Amino acid sequence: MRATVGDRIHFQSNTVGKADHSAVVVEARGSDGGPPYRVRRDDGHETMVYPGVDAWVEHTEAPPTD
Repeated sequence: MRATVGDRIHFQSNTVGKADHSAVVVEARGSDGGPPYRVRRDDGHETMVYPGVDAWVEHTEAPPTD
């Protein structure tokens, strides 16, 4: 997974009764845009995450096509 500041990470719930959620990437600490990511949820809470297989990135811009 690769993300940059401003991208949104969506987390799909794998627990019945728990809603899906998303957060905006405010810092990518891994090399070349990899995890861990510092993210800000919609309620303003910030946390560090290592997204699992149930997460996907919504890029704010098209990735480079080098």
